[in-house]
Amino acid sequence: MKKWAFGCFFLILGGFLACESNIKTKEVESITERKAVIYQVFTRLFGNTNTTNKPWGTIDDNGIGKFSDFTETALSEIRDLGVTHIWYTGIPHHAVINDYTEFGISNDDPDVVKGRAGSPYAVKDYYNVNPDLADNPENRLQEFKDLVDRTHKAGMKVLIDIVPNHVARNYEGLTNPEGVLDFGAKDDTSLEYHVNNNFYYVVGEEFKVPSWDGDYQPLGGENNVLSDGKFKEIPAKWTGNGSRLAQPHFNDWYETVKVNYGVRPDGIKDFKELPESYKDKGYQEHYNFWQDKKIPDSWIKFRDIALYWLDFGVDGFRFDMAEMVPVEFWSYMNSNIKMKNPEAFLLAEVYNPELYREYIHKGKMDYLYDKVELYDSIKHIIKGYGWTDHIPVVQKGIQDIEHHMLHFLENHDEQRIASPDFAGNAELAKPAMVVSATISTSPTMIYFGQEVGEPGAEEAGFGDPTRTSIFDYIGVPHHQRWINDKRFDGGQLSKQEKQLRDFYKRLLNFTISSEALMGEYEDIHFFNKENTENYDHRVLSYVRWSPNEKLIIVSNFEEGKTYSFELQIPEHLIQKWDLKDGNYDLKEELYGNALFQLMVEKGLGKINIEIQPLESLILSLKS
Repeated sequence: MKKWAFGCFFLILGGFLACESNIKTKEVESITERKAVIYQVFTRLFGNTNTTNKPWGTIDDNGIGKFSDFTETALSEIRDLGVTHIWYTGIPHHAVINDYTEFGISNDDPDVVKGRAGSPYAVKDYYNVNPDLADNPENRLQEFKDLVDRTHKAGMKVLIDIVPNHVARNYEGLTNPEGVLDFGAKDDTSLEYHVNNNFYYVVGEEFKVPSWDGDYQPLGGENNVLSDGKFKEIPAKWTGNGSRLAQPHFNDWYETVKVNYGVRPDGIKDFKELPESYKDKGYQEHYNFWQDKKIPDSWIKFRDIALYWLDFGVDGFRFDMAEMVPVEFWSYMNSNIKMKNPEAFLLAEVYNPELYREYIHKGKMDYLYDKVELYDSIKHIIKGYGWTDHIPVVQKGIQDIEHHMLHFLENHDEQRIASPDFAGNAELAKPAMVVSATISTSPTMIYFGQEVGEPGAEEAGFGDPTRTSIFDYIGVPHHQRWINDKRFDGGQLSKQEKQLRDFYKRLLNFTISSEALMGEYEDIHFFNKENTENYDHRVLSYVRWSPNEKLIIVSNFEEGKTYSFELQIPEHLIQKWDLKDGNYDLKEELYGNALFQLMVEKGLGKINIEIQPLESLILSLKS
């Protein structure tokens, strides 16, 4: 959950930039034979067919999706889109404004809940699931287990969130395994800090609800017996983003409390630091390192949570705001996970590029968001003022970790592509999506509704439009047209929306079947920018190859211009590919409706290209 954004490292590059372009894909322990594609779905929104969309609406007003909405048909359609993993967002039981007291669940206070449906990142009970999502809340764990089993049967793997930096202010486990105590149950609250306290305390002060910003009122001002500007917490705890105030600010993460990992308020660590040499060691050696060490209690609690969900059948985790938690904890946590399931898929939200290698190598993360560099650069290009020159520079800068950098154009934190504040038109992202999905060996992620151009325009309640709400009960209109009264056949989509989804389906299915996309990469953009007429910074080209497949990928980011040029493949690449002088037929892999030839003369390759506005060409030469 991105609650802040680090500065964008985007550069406007003019003219020719000298750049060593040959980047060989680094072999990594966890490399797979084919690319992975993750479909992030906001679980409570997916199956909702109610179109009322009343601001601050209740479930009765606006409806809600359920676990049971992911039918065999729905899951089959998701898989056929080209998806290998589903990240079900919002699964662990978090604070909600709904009365489940008949099931033994305490009511949540609107003064410390964002929205009516609540933030999925304010987890209230890690050993159970959101009761909103169940047809029978008493049977909610079994209903989720059935969904996990259906997803596996459909041929996909299951990811859920773990939010290690913070929990809901009113954390309350109802179904803990035997011997498992709640967070804070044994804390010494007379101390600001103790290594085995789960929380930090503002000793001697009571928690006070923030002063509301502007016109904001909990539940939009609706009367609620608990909405009285008070929440009992004595002593006050530090807030999730690290605020040490007994009364946090409105823009603080006031609905959560920060978890203590054995780091003193002055930053001193009360645990053994990981030796530098461990960045080159595998998870088994990391696991062994911690066996004779004193481990802070919070570490053990989160390890047990992860192992519980692995036993449940979950295949991996997306870790929220991982960089706010010490990298040593991740070494401990992830090595325990991998010892139980070496194939577990571990994805982390890290926004500081200076920490990427630390969290991959020492923290044993499989994948991190490539947000601050690739996503931010591509966003500028889509919006019309960025140059494609920056993309090869980004790829060169991460060549040693490229496999670990997850690519996306949307997720629940980012603006929808079709929103006016981003592109205003989902079509503008087509070349960016091709580049995002094909430029490296890393996984690709899309957000539900992205494939039909969802604009995120609803005034749901808490927060502003441009991002589909994660805080309120709401319908997702373009996505609902694809649901088509739970037929999941796109029957209500417009022609343009159907064509957009077809584009995503073609692209994603190609990526998971291509051998070359798990092979090598080289930029040919700068070579062509220097040597090719009519080629400029709104076009991008590169090659990918393996022993049996060569790909030449060209994308046109310009909305209103067709480019015609003779694309050149440098001599050293022609030599690597062992091509003799002559003509070679190329297959266009996305639509297959055009014929191309690679002409090799005196060791230099040339292809006559005419590329339409927003078009991408994936040209393949099979050995």
